[in-house]
Amino acid sequence: MKWTPGGESPDIEDRRDDTGGGGGFQFGGMHIGIGGAIILLILSFVFKTNFFALLSGGGSPAPSSVSEPNRPRGTSPRDEAEKPLVQFVSFVLDDTQKTWATVLPEQENKPYRHAKLVLFRDAIQSGCGGAEAATGPFYCPQDEKVYIDLDFYDELKRRFGAPGQFAQAYVLAHEIGHHVQKILGIEGQEQRMVQQNPRAKNQLSVKLELQADCFAGIWAQTTQQRGLLEPGDIDSALGAAAAVGDDRLQKQATGHVSPDTFTHGTSEQRVSWFRRGFESGQISSCDTFGR
Repeated sequence: MKWTPGGESPDIEDRRDDTGGGGGFQFGGMHIGIGGAIILLILSFVFKTNFFALLSGGGSPAPSSVSEPNRPRGTSPRDEAEKPLVQFVSFVLDDTQKTWATVLPEQENKPYRHAKLVLFRDAIQSGCGGAEAATGPFYCPQDEKVYIDLDFYDELKRRFGAPGQFAQAYVLAHEIGHHVQKILGIEGQEQRMVQQNPRAKNQLSVKLELQADCFAGIWAQTTQQRGLLEPGDIDSALGAAAAVGDDRLQKQATGHVSPDTFTHGTSEQRVSWFRRGFESGQISSCDTFGR
């Protein structure tokens, strides 16, 4: 992907030096990340209990810790090593948000408001409760922030076999897609449908996640139009989408596949919906709930 290294995005809250961020899986309304999905899959199979039911907000969210975003930071060796990645994440964050600031008014006659991206290490308190790095990147609709431990990108390459900068960009674009759903009222509608029919929670979660993949594809199309794509970039994004399909994750974690516990969609579905957004560039083509 063609990009120009620069400073840190004003929409980033750098909390990598925070301590006592809190852990535990009190997810509230947040959308669980890839790493967390693996953990819950393993627990579900071992204890023969649907641990994904915890995501419906069975417990009260842990109180958010008060932190000061963008406070002066030290220059530890780890900070210096992560600086190029922080600059890349800043570029992708700003680029996706600029895209949606244009697309939403044009296609839906709605203004876009910026999300924040919180960088953390090991554990964090969000508006949706506590989470650990193993949760993977996630979006919290309560505080409209995306959370990511940058070590996840190494995990994406090493464990999930999805290398490349555009694979990293896809992950962030997917999470911003959840923010777009919040703005459009789709996330709220999905939560109300879950309350009306709790048994449909996993099915509705899959629809929400696939739509976020489609929205990521819309952003990817704009990068192609602006000449930012390089050979192999789309294959990299498609590889990342396939790598985090529920069927593949379950097979890796347990050797079995249980469609009833899917929360994000199969590899084939995730690739298909990303491609749909990439080829159409239209929000209307991303109606996973009507299909």
